[in-house]
Amino acid sequence: MSTDSDVSTASRAAVITLLTDFGTADYFVGAMKGVILTINRSATIVDITHEIPPQDIESGAFTLLTCYRDFPDGTIHVAVVDPGVGSSRRAIVVRAGSQNGIDFHCFVGPDNGLFSYIYDREPACEVFHATAAEYFRPSPSSTFHGRDVFAPAAAALSKGIDPQALGARITDYVRLPPLSPTADDTGQLHGRIIHIDHFGNCITNFTQADLPGSQPFKLTVNGRVIETLRDFFTDEHGSPEEIFAIWGSAGFLEIAINRASAAKLLRAHRGDPVILESPANG
Repeated sequence: MSTDSDVSTASRAAVITLLTDFGTADYFVGAMKGVILTINRSATIVDITHEIPPQDIESGAFTLLTCYRDFPDGTIHVAVVDPGVGSSRRAIVVRAGSQNGIDFHCFVGPDNGLFSYIYDREPACEVFHATAAEYFRPSPSSTFHGRDVFAPAAAALSKGIDPQALGARITDYVRLPPLSPTADDTGQLHGRIIHIDHFGNCITNFTQADLPGSQPFKLTVNGRVIETLRDFFTDEHGSPEEIFAIWGSAGFLEIAINRASAAKLLRAHRGDPVILESPANG
């Protein structure tokens, strides 16, 4: 149970991030911030983005994965990409990381797979079904749980409330397909494009564990074979029109072309299969 001293310290130190598909033209984001600050005026609120494509749960999951660890321990992340708002889908709180109160993050949002990649990345996760109405706004709207359920729940956490006070622990939470590629009998690794960024770079789900060192490899996507791995987007020894692979800042293997959109050239979309062949996988 939190003491008054614990609550005071949590309140002063609280960082709450927001990630939504709400955009910035409407009142939605401002309303969520207002609810948080009404409960905890000391909270620091950081916008990750509000430009997730509407109802695009996978895009929200990827974006959250790529940056949550850039925030301090104890940060509370509110993520709202919620096509099932008002339905039977559950509201959840996730505590990920160490259970001794050090090196952990909390996540608040809908149980629709949005936190799937956090489950994949963090070995220790506890998930709670948020049902404790005393931590929500009275008479929550059936169309705006971001304001009436998730924002006040996050604010309560920021004041030292333990996640399990919001509801019972669950183990049957919704998950998207795992990030890990799969191997076939020939040693080929079968992955997929998990994100296409603003520049048209195609981010795959391959990591350096799948392609260690600088060994030869062959990457195939939509009938196109890629065998060049660059360290930089601009390479004075490479052709400007060459499609190449590069390790992106999020730790995944990306398919790119300098100063152009690889996605457009390959006619690629998120979810398209990508095959990786290398001696390490044979």
